[in-house]
Amino acid sequence: MKPPAFLDYFTINVYWLGLNIASCSQTAYILPVLVESLVGEARKNTTLGDMRAWGLLVAILVQAGAGLLSDRSTSRWGRRRPFIVLGTVLDIVFLTLIGLAGLHWRSYWLLFLGVMLMQFSSNIAHGALQGLIPDLVPADQRGRASGIKALFELLPIVLVGFTIARIVERDTWMAIYAVMGSLFLSMLLTLPVREEPLPQKVEVPLLPLLRGRPLREAIFELGTAPLARVILLTAIFGVMWRISRGLLDFVIASWRGGSTAQLVGVALTGLVAIVLSIILGVWWSARVGIGEGVRRHPSFVWWVINRLLYLAALSSISGFALYFLKDRLKVASAGAITGNLMIVVGAFTLLATLPSGFLADRFGRRFLVAGAGVVAGLGAVSLILASDVTMVMASGCLIGVASGAFMTVNWALGTDLVPPSEAGRYLGVSNLAGAGAGIMGAGLGGPLADFFNQQLPGLGYQMLFATYSACFLISSAVLLGVREGEVL
Repeated sequence: MKPPAFLDYFTINVYWLGLNIASCSQTAYILPVLVESLVGEARKNTTLGDMRAWGLLVAILVQAGAGLLSDRSTSRWGRRRPFIVLGTVLDIVFLTLIGLAGLHWRSYWLLFLGVMLMQFSSNIAHGALQGLIPDLVPADQRGRASGIKALFELLPIVLVGFTIARIVERDTWMAIYAVMGSLFLSMLLTLPVREEPLPQKVEVPLLPLLRGRPLREAIFELGTAPLARVILLTAIFGVMWRISRGLLDFVIASWRGGSTAQLVGVALTGLVAIVLSIILGVWWSARVGIGEGVRRHPSFVWWVINRLLYLAALSSISGFALYFLKDRLKVASAGAITGNLMIVVGAFTLLATLPSGFLADRFGRRFLVAGAGVVAGLGAVSLILASDVTMVMASGCLIGVASGAFMTVNWALGTDLVPPSEAGRYLGVSNLAGAGAGIMGAGLGGPLADFFNQQLPGLGYQMLFATYSACFLISSAVLLGVREGEVL
């Protein structure tokens, strides 16, 4: 494999910039504004959470499927770039549909369709993009390539905070055009990547041919097929979400008003539903993805649970931040203030990234990951107590520092725990299951926020952040099941 030139590190990774600008803009700004305008105050958190959960289910399936298909592509343009181009073109079409549905046709279901199609198209590109570094960068240089990739993943938090956040409420079309432009420009900058076409077609099918096989043998073959595992992993998190959501809806429907004990019961049900669905979802996903490895390497499974609990809370806080600032603190220009909060979180995340690696070497990875969960939990508690924007920004500092440490050290801890000969398969389970964090956090947190807001305006966000604070703290507690050095 030929070592890449200096500019190649940029072209191989630049599409991550456009992809994450689009993701951050939609999740934190564009969709909250459009959903609120279409469904009103009473159900906006539930609707936004449902839309995000369904979108992530689409993302899990399409991203993994596109990755598998691009692995097998024999296009003379290379394996990855045709998928990136196709995904980008479709993104622009579906972003137009999102804008028309939300701003002109005023149809929630058309908006929902546009968002699902956008998840489909963006993950066509995303799934293929993940193969560029392994394809084109020698193993001994992937560290620096991954560092540039990480920069392009974190930089959009700040860029979007300075741009999209400040225009989305007064000119949503302009925000959508900016997302389109970033995707298209980053795609153009990716085209000079020098890919070698796959020399011959891969003959092994994505799904095995089962005709004429004994039933037991057919089931085994199907269970070991890569695409079948992806479908099953997606189904696991989808079913867990719907069961947990049904339980929460039943408890909320049983509410008869007046009793503090009943309110506490609803809050605890929401927390237990999120935590248990993540724990059970991870164990079942691991059983599908790594089989007997669950018994041989339990520390790995507890590490994935730690990661998902933390990410469920972190991603959901950013998704509901605009509504919190607008409804709870009654700030003017909530979009701009949300942007400032994201800038603070992003800046402190970047500042904490480098020193976290040195601290982890000195004090141990597990200790620092556990500390990140505690500090992030305190940041979420300070959001509950916040009475003005200054306190919110201070909370953002705590969550940013914790997240910088977590993102750096948690992944390093995970790579220590996986068998070196099977690292791809084990970490692939973590990547697929990672989307499950957003499904549980937003899909269950939305109805919880709407229920408590109906009891007292603004109370829903306090209960929501209390739930996410508990998730941060529980993520630290489950590290008791992780033994550093279990796999060497």
